[in-house]
Amino acid sequence: MFFRCLGDTAERSRLKRMNDYTQHGDTSCLLHTIAVAYYSERLAGRFSARRNELIRGALLHDYFLYDWHDGLPERRVHGFTHPSAALRNALDDFELTEVEKDIIKKHMFPLTLTPPKYRESWAVCVVDKACSVYEVFAKNAYPKLKSLLKTNNSELYNLVASAV
Repeated sequence: MFFRCLGDTAERSRLKRMNDYTQHGDTSCLLHTIAVAYYSERLAGRFSARRNELIRGALLHDYFLYDWHDGLPERRVHGFTHPSAALRNALDDFELTEVEKDIIKKHMFPLTLTPPKYRESWAVCVVDKACSVYEVFAKNAYPKLKSLLKTNNSELYNLVASAV
């Protein structure tokens, strides 16, 4: 289910463009969102009937589509503002459910003051923070996840492998 949803989301959106931007450390924004979606689904998927919404919301949680390291003055508040930019871009490409909107809009809680409403949103919020810390300290992050990508979605694997 995860790789089918990943492939469908990538084909119907600008998700692949996220490979052009670095997220944390040397991890691309694309690999970061794939990791957050994968580990969120592993954490909450067994307890959620809304697995597709969980996966797609997680894949789009950082769908802001710009380089936040570019030094522009407005990027100093990126942590506070990028969920709104990601939600705008996601709404341009998809009809989103309330769960998906909540995941994207509230994944930066407590920087965004309103807490997540759904367990799927909480899962993404927690996993996003764990992945971010891992990426700051890891070199060549997520080797096992990359191996799974290679087996299940060679096109995305080739993208994320070339970003390192």
